Amino acid sequence: MQGSLRLHDFLHEIVSPRSGLHAGRRISHVFLADLPGHPTPLMITDAGVNLHPTLEHKRDIIQNAIDFAHVLGIRQPRVAILSAADAIDSKVSSSVDAAALCRMAERGQIQGGLVDGPLALDQAISATAAQNLPVPSAVAGKADILVVPDLEAGNFLSRQLAVLVGADAAGIVLGARVPVILATRTDNERTRVASCALAVLAVRGAASAAPPLGGAGLVSA
Repeated sequence: MQGSLRLHDFLHEIVSPRSGLHAGRRISHVFLADLPGHPTPLMITDAGVNLHPTLEHKRDIIQNAIDFAHVLGIRQPRVAILSAADAIDSKVSSSVDAAALCRMAERGQIQGGLVDGPLALDQAISATAAQNLPVPSAVAGKADILVVPDLEAGNFLSRQLAVLVGADAAGIVLGARVPVILATRTDNERTRVASCALAVLAVRGAASAAPPLGGAGLVSA
């Protein structure tokens, strides 16, 4: 757990070859939020590590989140790649990345989940908004994982959910040989305990070791 170290200094030691913690895949942060009125928790990534992720980084970010969703008992997580544009637009780089990532999933370079994008936030989580899509989607309106374009977007979204919506929240860094927990100014005791619970589940590793998450809440799960 981060403690009082600056984020940059903390993560620098995590990825350093001297630490022995780097596992070969890009590390990334997953924020798990249990929102009032939403039937299942939402995973938001990356909201804490990768400032301007490349296409290859996003592939690892998505795979990290899918693998962790399996640990949480979500057997085929639905992954929505978010963008300000809900169609491919060369002027909006996140929409182009989304199209490429979907193609990568089709070719087996991303495995274990359903991947679709570009999708706007409301299209990803609202069945009503998803009805307006011109092309049917198995992810729209039912997303388990929200992949944001960059760290700023993820940070804004995760803090809005925690502060304005009152979501129960937890977070974990994935992709290292051990689970890593980052601390934020808004973390309360409940959030820290929930993050530790996620770390324990990550260590257990197998999807069968954890029951599927429903609306029971992060801490109780």
